[in-house]
Amino acid sequence: VQLQASGGGTVQTGDSLRLSCAASGRTFSAYAMAWFRQSPGKEREFVASINRGGGGKYYTHPVKGRFTVSRDNAENTVYLQMNNLKPEDTGVYYCAAADATDQRVPFLQRGDMDYWGRGTLVTVSS
Repeated sequence: VQLQASGGGTVQTGDSLRLSCAASGRTFSAYAMAWFRQSPGKEREFVASINRGGGGKYYTHPVKGRFTVSRDNAENTVYLQMNNLKPEDTGVYYCAAADATDQRVPFLQRGDMDYWGRGTLVTVSS
């Protein structure tokens, strides 16, 4: 699976951004998808995941209520809608795909992911 993330940019605190990740190469709907981010000086961390059908969505606590992950299997795309952005949301955001059962999706970690896209930079200024 080839993944291409887009939609990053520089915004101010409280603004919104929508990231997209377009997939190609294999059956997109066969993969659970996740977003990770890497902030300056920190390790890459889990942000959100979504199961193959799109009905199961999971978030890291700091983004709950502000971020929404979704997918369109007909368009082979996964999205991350980010609202009320904060400076601590700054980082490079990566989308990734995993051949994972629905039961594993809430617990996906970096090592579980099978394919990664190049990141897109999000900068939130105060």
